[in-house]
This record gives sequence, structure tokens and C-alpha cells, in this order.
Amino acid sequence: MNIESAGVLNYHERTKHQLNAYAKGPGSLDWDDQPQPFRRFTGCEIVTLPKPGAELAVLFADLDTPALINPLTVNLTSIGLLLELGFGLSAWKQFGPDRWSLRCNPSSGNLHPTEVYLVCTDADLLAPGVYHYVSYDHYLEQRSRFAGPELGAAVYIGLSSLHWREAWKYGERAFRYCQHDTGHALAALSYAAACLGWSVELCSAASDADIAALLGIDRDADFVKDEREYPDLICKLHYGPLPDTTSDIAGLNQVLTQTKWFGKAPALSGRHFYRWPIIDEVTAQAEKPVTVPERWQTELKALPTTRLSLPASELIRQRRSAQHFNGKAEALPLADFQRILAALQANAKPPFSTWNWQPQVDIMLFVHRVDGLEPGLYWLPRSATSLTDFKAAMSADFVWQAIEAPYPFYLLTGGNVRQAAKTLSCHQPIASDSAFSLGMLARFAENVDSAAWHYRRLFWECGLLGQILYLEAEAAGVRGTGIGCFFDDAVHGVLGLQNNTWQSLYHFTVGTPLDDGRLQSFPAYGHLG
Repeated sequence: MNIESAGVLNYHERTKHQLNAYAKGPGSLDWDDQPQPFRRFTGCEIVTLPKPGAELAVLFADLDTPALINPLTVNLTSIGLLLELGFGLSAWKQFGPDRWSLRCNPSSGNLHPTEVYLVCTDADLLAPGVYHYVSYDHYLEQRSRFAGPELGAAVYIGLSSLHWREAWKYGERAFRYCQHDTGHALAALSYAAACLGWSVELCSAASDADIAALLGIDRDADFVKDEREYPDLICKLHYGPLPDTTSDIAGLNQVLTQTKWFGKAPALSGRHFYRWPIIDEVTAQAEKPVTVPERWQTELKALPTTRLSLPASELIRQRRSAQHFNGKAEALPLADFQRILAALQANAKPPFSTWNWQPQVDIMLFVHRVDGLEPGLYWLPRSATSLTDFKAAMSADFVWQAIEAPYPFYLLTGGNVRQAAKTLSCHQPIASDSAFSLGMLARFAENVDSAAWHYRRLFWECGLLGQILYLEAEAAGVRGTGIGCFFDDAVHGVLGLQNNTWQSLYHFTVGTPLDDGRLQSFPAYGHLG
């Protein structure tokens, strides 16, 4: 094992929650110094985007057959709609004097470490350069202007993570949550593009260093030291189906010698009382080099129909994380449950059309109240080989009773598993009061051994699955919530797993929400007039 992979494994073990102790985090939260949720750069020209909030005729069910969606014309209106549906505000909430925003892309603790950049080489759309998207104001800040080699007219979307936003609350485990949110954001971008009849190509060969240089986030003097951003992904927009060829950003970096940069990022916090050097260490150890271009694809497969025939844009904007569930609600219809499970299987529809790698994550299900399905612990394999591998690694006591649905899943053991789900998810009732909850188990050791940066990729895949669950829950008339707090090794113990061949990386829960009548809701962009 190389040094980088060993360091990543050390970080993962160190940041596990245990039944008798949680991973290291702040002893208290400095609420007066919570990081600002919206980054802005001073000294940049502003490009105002057309007013957000337009609804599209495309239904969420239409995204199952994206080739039938007529592409919108590329202009500032459609680009603004893409950014809004992917990363914009969806509502404001208020309780007493406290007021906070919600966004279309989910985030751990609603802290939003993901920053979004647009790289444009299309002079008919925008002056060629790099732009930072500010979701609060729904505008672009021009961070750079470049001239140079003829690159063709194209638009790229880059994602970065601001680790401090998560570490302020979650301490050492924050690096994990930032990676979840990258996966959430990638899926949100893919869904948003599909609503416009467009597609998103992940430029998976690009290195972190190249992405950072292109987006300007490697310019240390432009950022407060403890509030740096770190590169995650860059994608190319296509105004129709994905082409057969793959793209890279190597040519884009030719413009850096003729680029003029603008703006500096003011501090998001006045103090940084707690510091977490292990996050800096694992960030360096999990840095991605240039890799061989990859694009793993599967065929377009028919899915069961969704219950609600809502416009996709409306459903995306109404997505919320449920805070509480009704533990006595009616059971989730079996057809809805089957649709949700089928949507988690790799398919040539968004967001999997944007995902370049074979499935590495399978699903453990705690079924509580699904109509026509025995409560118990279940297993959903997501690749052809994982079923055999898991049977060999798991407890010999499981029955492995096949349940035939659009995609088969398996009963491991029947019975009431509500208390187990609650205990394993850090004693949170959201895992037991729902219709079902789940854990995402990744093929871990072999991925991290082969390349340390694959650690991040596993979390991205989990976040992508999480966004699918969020939207599919809304389409079924219920609601979902991601769960980042769980007792890692206790989860493995329930399954009989003995080593780090497989590891639990993310939990999720779906059910009938209990709304808090004390909360007031306000329109997402009412402050823009």
C-alpha cells in the first residue's frame, strides 16, 4: 500500500463514530461566528442573470427518457435556469428571529461547502473567462478574463469544496461530508441539465491541480488562509445528448498564461478557534492526478412510473430534508418503494449519464412500513459481482430470500428493525420513524489501495445516490433525509463484516414527514424584488 492510501485509511478509521465515542469535533459551536453561507468576491464585474423561478413543462417522469426532451436554446436565461435548478435557493425558513435559506442541492447540516464556477469560451454567450455563481443574488462574478488559443464555444461547470464551512460544526469528519455534498451537487447539475434537454459530461481525466489552476482557487493571495477552496470536479455542458467522444480540460489550461484575474474572497468567519490539521493532511493524500479518461455506460432501462406527475423544475424546488417523520403514518405503497430501488440502479438516464464509473456502492435496507413487504433487514446489490462477494463476507445466518421486483433485492432477516436502525444512526428517530432507512456500503479497501483519491470518489457516488433518493422520495409524495452520523463499525458488525473490504459511508431515510407548524416559509428569491 502506498503512503497516500495508508494516510487516507488512517483518516477514515480515525473519523469513525463509535458507540462509546464520537469522532473529534468542536467542544461547542460558536454560533456568532458561523461561516457566511454565501461566498462573494470583491473587485469583480457582475453579470446579472435573468429572474429565476421559471417553471418548465418537462415532467419529472420525462427525465426517464431524456432523448425525448427538446433542448432549450443556449442563452443567459437558460444558463441561469441551469444554475438555479442545480445550486440556487429553493426557499427561506424562519423560526423566531432566526432565518435561513434552503437550496436545490442538499448539504450536510445545510452548511453548503460546495462552490460553483462557470468557465466560458463562448464569446456569444459571455466574455471568455471564469465566473463564480452567487446563489443568493443569482448572479455571476467574473473572476477572470482570458484570450488565447481558439478553443471553440463551450461552457464548463467546476465544483470546489470549502472545508471550513463543514469543519466549523463537524470537526474532523467534515472532509467526508464535503465529498457527500460534491456528489449531491453533481447529481443536482445532471438533473437540472436534463430539465433543459441538455447533458453533462464529467471530465474525469482532469487532475485537481489543473482544475484548481483553471478555476483560480490555487491563488492563495485571493483567499483567507483557513478558508481555501479545494478542487473537486469539472464538467462540460452539451446542449443535447452526450457525444461518444470524451473531453478534457488540458486545452483550456493553455489560456492561463494570458489570463487576467479579478477579486479577492473576504473572510467568512472572524475567528477559527478550532483547527483540524487532519483534514489538510487527508486533502493532500487524496489529491487526484491526471488519469486515463473513463466513461462507463449502461443501456437505458425502463423504470416503474412515478406516483406524482409534477414538472421536474417544481419537484426540484420543493425538495427538502425532513427533520421528523410520522412513525404512525400509512405504509409506503410497494410500487413507490420498487420505483425508488429501481432508480438507484445504474441507468443511461440522469444523473447516471454524468457518472463515469462502475457502481461501487450497494444498499443495506431497514424496512419498517412498506405495504406488502415484511419488515426486516434487506440487501440491494447494484452490480453483477457484489451479490456473490457480499454473501461470502457477511454473516452466515442471513437467509438471502430473493424478492423479485424490477431489480431483485434480498431479505437477510425478518422482524422489527426499527430500534437497530435508530441506534446505528446515532440514536436518531428519523432512521426508525420513516417507512425505510438504509446504509450505503462501498467496496472500500480495493478502491483506496489502488488510488487514494478513490476515497473521495466513493463518497461522491454515495452523494449522487442520495440526491436520487431525495427527488424520488418527493416524486412518491414523501420525503427523504441524508444521515451522516452513524456508528460505522457497529453497522459492519450487524452485517457480520470483519475487515475494511466493505465500509458504510452514508445513511438515508425516507418516509412521511412531520411538518413543524412554527416554521414560516418565504419565497426563494423574494428579496430580489
